[in-house]
Amino acid sequence: MTRLTGETALGLAWIIALTASLAVLFIGEVLGQTPCVLCWFQRAFMFPLAIILGLGLWWRDRRVGRYGIALAIGGAAIALWHLGLYIGLIPESIQPCTAAGPSCTDDNQLVLGIPIPLMALVAFTMIALLSALSLKETET
Repeated sequence: MTRLTGETALGLAWIIALTASLAVLFIGEVLGQTPCVLCWFQRAFMFPLAIILGLGLWWRDRRVGRYGIALAIGGAAIALWHLGLYIGLIPESIQPCTAAGPSCTDDNQLVLGIPIPLMALVAFTMIALLSALSLKETET
């Protein structure tokens, strides 16, 4: 089994962040689905991830993974809250979404039968793990 290099791990983390960012832009701008409040908060963490990790790769900054970890943990926390609300673990009475805006728990939160909060949680978790792996590599 081949070992994942730091640059490869960082590249994979960037690809996930970029794909997730483009996917939510497609859902919102092309499909016209207005994001709920919690989706906006998740976007606030995902969009900078794509930029920061991409610039780190461009400049060959081996330490940029630490910023990836920090942003991914913040985004994962919001995605976990959103998923808990979506599946009913968190009561709707403490829901941050307004009555006039899109719901955080309705069927609009499904893409291809998968809840958007679950996809976000998986993406943030993978980015955090890959960013951490990128920092493990020691210089020889």
